[in-house]
Amino acid sequence: MGKWVTIIFVLFFYAIAQQENPAEEVKKQKELLLKEMGILPGDVYAEQGRDMFNKPMGNAGKSCSSCHGQDGRYLRGAYAHMPRYYKDMDAVADLDTRIKYCMEKYMGVSDVKHDLNFKSIATYVATLSNGMKMDVKLTHPKEREMYEKGRELWYARVGKMDFSCAICHDSEADKRVFLQTVVAVKEDKVATHWPAYRFSNDQLWTMEDRIRGCFGDMRVAPPEHFHWAVVALNLYLSYKAKGGVVRVPGFIY
Repeated sequence: MGKWVTIIFVLFFYAIAQQENPAEEVKKQKELLLKEMGILPGDVYAEQGRDMFNKPMGNAGKSCSSCHGQDGRYLRGAYAHMPRYYKDMDAVADLDTRIKYCMEKYMGVSDVKHDLNFKSIATYVATLSNGMKMDVKLTHPKEREMYEKGRELWYARVGKMDFSCAICHDSEADKRVFLQTVVAVKEDKVATHWPAYRFSNDQLWTMEDRIRGCFGDMRVAPPEHFHWAVVALNLYLSYKAKGGVVRVPGFIY
């Protein structure tokens, strides 16, 4: 009898081991349900972002569309080339940083908050590159300098856990951590589907949010003056996604 019980248990656990990641399966089922109902949260936020894009804000009485055309017609394909160097900023900027700069300098918005409205605008702008290939270039000296900083940060071991980005996303890629599969940055073209709706915490996140979240997971809380590091890592990730097709907003666990 004991022999047969052992065999049954072995077969049972073998069957479970062959199943897909339970968390991924739940995510897929929820995404399928939401698609059938026509209410993917990320798409709703992108539509909200379009409305905000055309809405005047700040002391200058301007909207994003005042410079970039109704519904951002002059920004089509822009996200596929970001982060990049901007002459008016004399700096390399990612999507979040560029939007914040525009809102402050050209629209006269004081105290720009990285809230849902802001992230919805960022998501909408990113959708204007959907279907296009990521093509981040390193032609300007400051772009090359920032990329090198991002590459160094990628491999740097930091924090109390003595961890680096590369440990998860290079060495341990495709393995499971907390019931979710760790993505391989280059192979999975990660940057092509952020901003994204995160199913696990029911929130809209930009790539900056994701990078800061990873810092938190590594028990490192970068101060505000460390913002360049977030942009540098964003540039590193986006350059590694070169050739991948932009599909935002993503639907991420």
